[in-house]
Amino acid sequence: MGLETVLLAVGRSDEDRIEPLAATAVDIAGPAGATVALAHVFTSSEYDAARSMLNVESESEVTPDSVAKRYVTIRELGDAMEAADVEFSWHGRLSGDEASQGDVVVGLAEELDADLVIVGGRTRSPAGKAVFGSTAQEILLESPCPVTFVRG
Repeated sequence: MGLETVLLAVGRSDEDRIEPLAATAVDIAGPAGATVALAHVFTSSEYDAARSMLNVESESEVTPDSVAKRYVTIRELGDAMEAADVEFSWHGRLSGDEASQGDVVVGLAEELDADLVIVGGRTRSPAGKAVFGSTAQEILLESPCPVTFVRG
């Protein structure tokens, strides 16, 4: 059984890593004919700010998926997938008081039955080159499938 679904999960801190994340997803999913599930995980405050920036009325039937689809990181990733002729889908999720961003990504990987998760990050310090950020580390340890880490 081959690769069918690749989850590419980003947050606000990944804005400076969009190109390497997109290139990694295209390199992996393209040859396999897999679908890339683009996901932006918002904190509550980031979500509220994004809704405000996008002039979204609070009473409207707006979902995290629809806000993510209009958010700059996901738009840029979607453009890269289209340019490479890679099939993709949009997903937005909120992390809250009870679920960390890592928990949310792991849950989405399970929900989508992902075959691979791609996450970005940066090393923490010169002495800790093998130490990942807490969100990436949580995903690496808890993911139901293999994880590709793209260093920024």
